[in-house]
Amino acid sequence: MSCCAPGAELYVAGSFGSDELRQAARSLGDGTARIELSVPAIHCGACIHTVEKGLSRLDGVMDARVNLSTRRVSIRFRENNPPPLAETLVGLGYPPHLFDESETSNDRTMSELLRGLAVSGFAAGNIMLLSVSVWSGADGATRDMFHWISALIALPALAFGGGIFYRSAWQALRHGRMNMDVPIAIGVTLAYVMSLFETINHGPHAYFDAAASLLFFLLIGRTLDHMMRDKARSAVVGLARLAPRGAIVIAADGSREYTPVSGIEPGNRLLIAAGERIPVDAQVVSGASDLDCSLINGESRPQSVIAGSAVRAGTLNLTGPLTLEATARADDSFLAEMMRMMEAAEGGRTRYRRIADRVSALYAPVVHLTAFVTFLGWMAIDGDWHKAITIAIAVLIITCPCALGLAVPIVQVVAARRLFERGVMVRDGSAMERLTEIDAVVFDKTGTLTLGQPRLINVADISPDMLAAAASLGAHSRHPFSQAIARSTDTAIVDFDAITEVPGFGIEGRQGASVWRLGRAGWALGQDNDSASSSWPGTILTCDGHERARFMFEDILRPGAAQTVQTLGRAGKSVEILSGDTEAACRAVAESLGVRRYAAALLPSEKVARIVEMADNGHKALMVGDGLNDAPALGAAHVSIAPATAADIGRNMADLVFLHDNLDAVPLAISVSERAGELIRQNIALAIVYNVIAVPIAILGHVTPLIAAIAMSGSSLLVIANALRLLRTGEKVAASPTGAPAMGLYPKGSST
Repeated sequence: MSCCAPGAELYVAGSFGSDELRQAARSLGDGTARIELSVPAIHCGACIHTVEKGLSRLDGVMDARVNLSTRRVSIRFRENNPPPLAETLVGLGYPPHLFDESETSNDRTMSELLRGLAVSGFAAGNIMLLSVSVWSGADGATRDMFHWISALIALPALAFGGGIFYRSAWQALRHGRMNMDVPIAIGVTLAYVMSLFETINHGPHAYFDAAASLLFFLLIGRTLDHMMRDKARSAVVGLARLAPRGAIVIAADGSREYTPVSGIEPGNRLLIAAGERIPVDAQVVSGASDLDCSLINGESRPQSVIAGSAVRAGTLNLTGPLTLEATARADDSFLAEMMRMMEAAEGGRTRYRRIADRVSALYAPVVHLTAFVTFLGWMAIDGDWHKAITIAIAVLIITCPCALGLAVPIVQVVAARRLFERGVMVRDGSAMERLTEIDAVVFDKTGTLTLGQPRLINVADISPDMLAAAASLGAHSRHPFSQAIARSTDTAIVDFDAITEVPGFGIEGRQGASVWRLGRAGWALGQDNDSASSSWPGTILTCDGHERARFMFEDILRPGAAQTVQTLGRAGKSVEILSGDTEAACRAVAESLGVRRYAAALLPSEKVARIVEMADNGHKALMVGDGLNDAPALGAAHVSIAPATAADIGRNMADLVFLHDNLDAVPLAISVSERAGELIRQNIALAIVYNVIAVPIAILGHVTPLIAAIAMSGSSLLVIANALRLLRTGEKVAASPTGAPAMGLYPKGSST
């Protein structure tokens, strides 16, 4: 892609100061902050290496990560000591500015690439026609005339198509460094100047066709690369564009005022009418409606929400007005998190990418040295400077490292796009590489293998008035069992004078002189020890210590759970369940899925200990979990995946997040990652084989600058075409059944 977007040179050091830096940065809560800066001049592996290395040397900078697709750099630094980020980047030759999402609506880079492609393509085609006439035998004045016409036609190609490379090369050389565009700029310029010299001196050969064709083929490769990167981000950017720019905020005095989304703070009350999108993550305070959540989780079926329901930014309110209470700023919403995950997936530093970046950074000086040595060698052999410089130009062109520079990032971009299309977000690009190394998969049970949504199954055995009393109590708790009871009836609500929840035990309600309890049997019956003898040690309803109703629950397996376990088994991965639930509940799930190894009633530390034990035995485990208690295990595993419904800390600890309910995201992520690894190795091999074959042939003088241009551009196109094969990966992953089998996962004695 181009070195610099038009107008990028307008951004200079000091365009934003430390105060503006603090305002634009996002505090991470641990004494550090993160800011994202737009750096249009970044365009290759050498640029990435220069920027990251230069910023990492600053005092106060914890880490710096460049995303080539968005041309942005994400910097984490100490809040109490903002470093001179803008000045440093300008000094490196990469003038930055604060990122504005609205800029993405006008893709100036694509416009410049298409303009250069059109001009260079027109020039190359016409010069080639003139060259055919020369090759066919045109001589003397006719040949000179065709050469002069070719020289005039080539000038616009160098100005419009070559300008992209010239600006990049000049920026690099001006700051004392090299990049991939330096050999391109030198090669094109030498080819044109030498051809012009030959034309002036009535020489028989000119290479205007080589200069124009080189630019044309190079721009084809860069345009395709830019289109693939833009396509990989288009879905997520589309979400951001669909998010509203603001909402009606209800003030404490009841007044209403439209507030931009950037000004909405947690705790603000918002009024969202039917047909409007929700701007930030929030909780419903009042009202009931249906939401279209397809932009977030891909589900076409509307989701009903009532008071107390959590809603996410970007969802569309369909049927009724809602009053919401914001729970996060726009920058901290799930929609913003999706954007960051997508960019992390493209910019991850895998082992292959680190190698390719280092090689690309060294490649430019090696290319120039090879061409110079070739020139000296041919001068020593026969002393023909014309022949020596022609061969040197061919060597300079044919050894351009574009294919190697594209080998890894283009596959990562396509892989990130493929996973996003199937509802999997990658928080760390290196996670895809680590996924290819696993030999064991560890699942949490509740909320992972199951949906974590228990259902009351003995409604018919409970009298309506007792069910109404239990539902009235259960509505005041977020415990899954309480919510299941509350959903089980539409009968009239029972009024209580006071309701109190006792964490870990249940809910107590007072109605006059009577005390009602819903929860663990021992506590509800008024016994001192919850483990005391009881005919029903599970969830019960009591009044003044007398049992009034018993409740039985079942959970539902997550769609695709059985197929996922079978697929992993066929792939040679061992499967294990680690859960904090009861032995009976774990055994029921394990038997239904055919999992032989499981452990129940585990504390978070015990889950971590098991994963560490597996690592000590030489196994690399993938952890799939969702709860707060799974966060340590997610962090300890070799790689981890969590559903989007997971607790915030669990989702933040995971390397990948899947948005849909279906568990087939796990084998899909493994399949795409393994295929991406194969294609990366193939691309690197293609780039190496190309150079091993092409460079010696060029050095021996058997390649003209035109053939060199075609060969070099062909290698880049081959790498891109090979990466596109990844788009077909994952088609054979089994689709989930439309309905998930329900089973009794909470037998007698289970209350957690």
